[in-house]
Amino acid sequence: MSDFAGFSPETLDFYASLERHNSRETWQAGKGRYAAVVRQPIESLLALLEPDFGAGHVFRPNRDVRFSADKSPYKTHQGAYCATPDKAYYYVQVDADGLLVGAGGYRLATDQLALYRAAAADDLAGPELERILAELAQEGFEPGGEQLKSRPRGIPADHPRLELLRHKSLHVSCEFGSPDWLFTPEVADRVRDAWDALRPFTGWLDQHVGASELPRR
Repeated sequence: MSDFAGFSPETLDFYASLERHNSRETWQAGKGRYAAVVRQPIESLLALLEPDFGAGHVFRPNRDVRFSADKSPYKTHQGAYCATPDKAYYYVQVDADGLLVGAGGYRLATDQLALYRAAAADDLAGPELERILAELAQEGFEPGGEQLKSRPRGIPADHPRLELLRHKSLHVSCEFGSPDWLFTPEVADRVRDAWDALRPFTGWLDQHVGASELPRR
C-alpha cells in the first residue's frame, strides 16, 4: 500500500533553489531534502498507479553533460514513467512550476521511426492519429517532440500530414501547474485520469509502432 499524500510546497521550493544554484555543493547540501520531498513522493505515486499502468521508473537526477553546452550537473525537474508492453510511455514530472503529465514515443529508434512515418502517411492510420491528437488538444494536451527542419526524404511538400511526418519523436503533454490539489492525495487520481485519457494515443503507438527490435547499444 502506497503512503502517497501528495507533493509538498517544499518540492517546488527545492527545484526553484536548484534553478538558482545548480552545483554539486548545493545538491550535496540538499540531498536529504530531495529524498524526502521529491523522490519518496513520486515513488509512492508510481506505486499507486502501477496496477493500472505497470511498473514505474524514476529518472536519475543527474544530467548527461558530455555533449551539451550546458554543463549544469542536475536536472531541474523530476520525471518518471510507466511503459506499455510495446514501449509507449506515460510520463509525469514535477518541477518549480508544478506538475506536468504526458505520454508518447519519446526516443524512437530507427525502426520505430520508419513504422511511425509509414503509419502517419497511411490514409487510414494517419487521419486516425490526427483525430486522436485533435481530441487530446481539446482536453489541454499539446503535441511535442523533435522534428526535422525540412521534410522526410520521399515525402511531397503538399502531403496533408507533413507536420506529423516531420516528427522524429512524438509526445503530448499538459501542464497542470500548482493547484491546491497538488499537495493532496488527489494528485494520484488526476494523473490516473490524464493517463486514461491518453490511452487512445498510446494505443495507436502500440498498434502502429511498437517496441524497437534493434539491439540495444
